[in-house]
Amino acid sequence: MTGEPHPISVTSDPDRLDLDTIHGFLKESYWAPGIPREVVERSVRHSLCFAAFDGARQVGFARVISDRATYAYVADVFVLPSHRGLGIGKRLMAAITSHPELQGVRLWTLFTRDAHGLYRQYGFTEARHADRLMERRTERPYAEKATR
Repeated sequence: MTGEPHPISVTSDPDRLDLDTIHGFLKESYWAPGIPREVVERSVRHSLCFAAFDGARQVGFARVISDRATYAYVADVFVLPSHRGLGIGKRLMAAITSHPELQGVRLWTLFTRDAHGLYRQYGFTEARHADRLMERRTERPYAEKATR
């Protein structure tokens, strides 16, 4: 071994996903604090997922919720702190936007607090009709379940 880093690879193979890594990151994230592992497992099972690997270690993740025809929502994008700044987020987004099952989708959406610059590189802009967007939200859904 030369001590050089392994090349980063990105896959959408569900059998390669490291659920411990995914859950470990998401339960501490600002968007899903305290998320139970079973919720993560269900969300992964029903999404098209992408994972970035440094050798055998998963270091990034993203998932797309889509009908694979008209709409796609990009969610849960992360790169482990130890691997940020290496272009892994770009690799994940390139894999997502070029995936054969997502070509021709007419509307893509996502939410971000701090990665607007990354997503703009892949064609995302502010919502054209933000005044039409509606949501139904459960505040702190995982905290409520934990206290019952």
